[in-house]
Amino acid sequence: MTPFHSHVRRLVHALWVVVLLGSSFQAEAQRNRRGASKEIGYQLGTMWYVGDLNPGNMFRSVSHVTQGGYYRHNLNTRISFRGQFLQGRIEAWDADHPNGWQQNRNLHFRNQINEYSFATELNFRDHAVGNPKRTLVPFLFAGLGVYTHDPEGQDIYGNWQPLQPMGTEGQGWFEDVENYLPWGLAVPYGFGWKGNLGSGMSFQFEWGARKTWTDYLDDVSTVYMNPSLLREARGQIAVQFADRSLDDLPAGQSLEGLQRGDPGRNDRYGYFLFSLGFRVSKKATTCWEQ
Repeated sequence: MTPFHSHVRRLVHALWVVVLLGSSFQAEAQRNRRGASKEIGYQLGTMWYVGDLNPGNMFRSVSHVTQGGYYRHNLNTRISFRGQFLQGRIEAWDADHPNGWQQNRNLHFRNQINEYSFATELNFRDHAVGNPKRTLVPFLFAGLGVYTHDPEGQDIYGNWQPLQPMGTEGQGWFEDVENYLPWGLAVPYGFGWKGNLGSGMSFQFEWGARKTWTDYLDDVSTVYMNPSLLREARGQIAVQFADRSLDDLPAGQSLEGLQRGDPGRNDRYGYFLFSLGFRVSKKATTCWEQ
């Protein structure tokens, strides 16, 4: 089965789960419409990454500004559906890690992520836009997303070059090593707190993570390739990006076959976000519960 067909199969299964959950939530919502409303909102925050260049600490990756927007349908005071677009960048450098092996490996990357997602929110307490009795209400969310990405590396002149076409670990040119796709499926999940600002505005803080099915957000996963074969297939620039280690090897020797990354664990990314929402479903009145 090709990676494309595998992604499609996972998407179909995930969509069935979303449809079944949505039907259940919709039935419950018909019995309790109190607090129903619709919102549009703007989100601003920062993005984090955990993977081969940053294996354990989400706060160690380089931070970049993330922004996006959402449309939220509050079915009632406990359940909401949210469609969302987010754009951000992840980045990490082996040189910033305290591990000596990583410092010697000396790899780095940055990657622009564009994400489209649909999620269900579950409030732990009743929440309705404009309700002056609720300040901060905790909530959980989970859903399904699609993202695009394009990992890049910086050359010796300071220019950023796309890494996927280089096949640094044999992707797309070496026998039985398939190239990774510039898009993928993700499962967003997380938690946060939401509240009200006046009669027609809401705000929220949230932490979110994304489970992915790729180990190549950072273009690092398996082992070093034979530099002669890589040079023949993709050119000298690919060789320079594939092996940036600080070791001085004897003439004629290479790191071929040695560990470059950890293929046993996929990469993850996520966000810290502040959101500001505006109710668009109806005029704000003191009868917000109706």
